[in-house]
Amino acid sequence: MFTGIVEQVGRVRRAEERNGTLTVTVAPERMWTDLELGESVACSGTCLTVTGWDGESFAADLSQETLKKTAPNWHAGARLNLERAMTAAGRFGGHVVSGHVDGTGEILELREAPGAYTLRVRAAPHLARYLVPKGSVTMDGVSLTVVDTGGPGGSRTDLAPDEFTLWLVPHTLAVTALGEWREGAVVNLEADQMAKYVERLLLMREFQRTEVSA
Repeated sequence: MFTGIVEQVGRVRRAEERNGTLTVTVAPERMWTDLELGESVACSGTCLTVTGWDGESFAADLSQETLKKTAPNWHAGARLNLERAMTAAGRFGGHVVSGHVDGTGEILELREAPGAYTLRVRAAPHLARYLVPKGSVTMDGVSLTVVDTGGPGGSRTDLAPDEFTLWLVPHTLAVTALGEWREGAVVNLEADQMAKYVERLLLMREFQRTEVSA
């Protein structure tokens, strides 16, 4: 489990495809000295398993399913937000993040505002129902607060049902790879876990009620 609080930024050093699997080598700004084989590291929101490391970088494998669901940033030179899995003694600074990307979104608009930056993002259609004003969303591994959403239950009528907005403070841009975001960029999105559990519970309850009455 992760919290969406980025520890540091890394860069993809190599990306090699073998037998349908893409192996990436990632070099963090400061290589961890206690990394363990098989542990999980969230790379721009994608939970990857460490398969090897040296003094400067670590390696991980990406399946075709992972490549299909995530933003196309798995090439040499790409910058990634990095977070190791949370320990029981760690601070819970963000929100519950699984590292299982639900889909991608597109940055439609990015503007500078006094003391902050504002973004308008279009989510994949199946994710829009999980986004609520002042709720949580994970974008490229960063825990962020949704400001406004469009559509039913939304807070701005000028936004489409699958659009939402964010405010980013300069500190967030300085300590993450988010400073490289541009209009048109594709980003990884993970919806709030709680919303998905509630939806599943309600759907199963209705299904069971239908089965009993049939």
